[in-house]
Amino acid sequence: MKVSIRDISAMTGYSPATVSNALNHKKGVNKETSAKIFQVAKEVGYINESSITKIKLVIFHKNGLIVEDTPFFPSLINGFEQECRQYGYEMVIYNVDQRDADYEKQVNSLITEAGSAIVILATEMLDGDLEIYKKATCPIVVLDYWTESMEFNAVLINNADSARMATEYLIDRGHREIGYIRGNYRIKGFRSRFAGFQIALRKHRIKFNDEYVYTVKTTLNGAYQDMVGYLKKNPKLPTAFFVDNDLMALGAMKAFQEQGYRIPEDISIVGFDDLPFSEISSPRLSTVRVPNTEMGKIAVRRLVELIEKRDTIVTKTQVCTQFIERDTVKKLKN
Repeated sequence: MKVSIRDISAMTGYSPATVSNALNHKKGVNKETSAKIFQVAKEVGYINESSITKIKLVIFHKNGLIVEDTPFFPSLINGFEQECRQYGYEMVIYNVDQRDADYEKQVNSLITEAGSAIVILATEMLDGDLEIYKKATCPIVVLDYWTESMEFNAVLINNADSARMATEYLIDRGHREIGYIRGNYRIKGFRSRFAGFQIALRKHRIKFNDEYVYTVKTTLNGAYQDMVGYLKKNPKLPTAFFVDNDLMALGAMKAFQEQGYRIPEDISIVGFDDLPFSEISSPRLSTVRVPNTEMGKIAVRRLVELIEKRDTIVTKTQVCTQFIERDTVKKLKN
């Protein structure tokens, strides 16, 4: 059985971080401690068996409008960092932008570098964007995305069921005319949420009305401006909206309020993500809470399994969410 850094930690009595730092010749570990750790590592065959000491978090950018404009991702990265420290691996963050002229060169360098494994934060990826990563010579876990080819281990939100749950909350509150505010950049997560939204309507025999679908930019200000444009045309509105995420929901709320609509008296709104802003908005936004910190931890744990146990089974882990009831949904009379 392959020996891990945690095994050496248990044998020597030093923390996984200290063991990792010693084996990587980093400062802060005294000579006596380092010598003992190396001796045990050699005796159990760790040094010959394993060369991976670094975990890279590769943040993929396609347009930057999803991963750069929300506080969702810093907490995810925080969980990632905590778990790397727990298991004694060095964490390094890389940003790769598909718009760069040397993007392929950057990726090839990352996925073939010895001594490291990779988690790709792939939120902005679209179909085909993972193709280049198939050439990787190191273990890879994909975070917040998946591919139907089933070649990559993945950790992601259970988007469809979460959106179905949020839409059914609106239905349970008496709403039958329900609209959908969608992001104009159709990442896979948004498409899955739309699927869940439609499943809820079909389940309750509610007709989907495409006149109630509004496409807005994925930024807070962009969503606000686009909704102002729609509302100035005085459209027929549903009684409630499910929105792809909280940023768009908060931008839409501002537009509704400026145009004279009251929330939730005139329009009910449900978001997705449970950003910190959602708790302090006026009114407070009802939304879907994603355990983003834990998602980062789960991705690291799965990668550690691939590194230390040489696990060959490909898995897709879907993280469940929680609906947070606040003040933006009105209960209608049935």
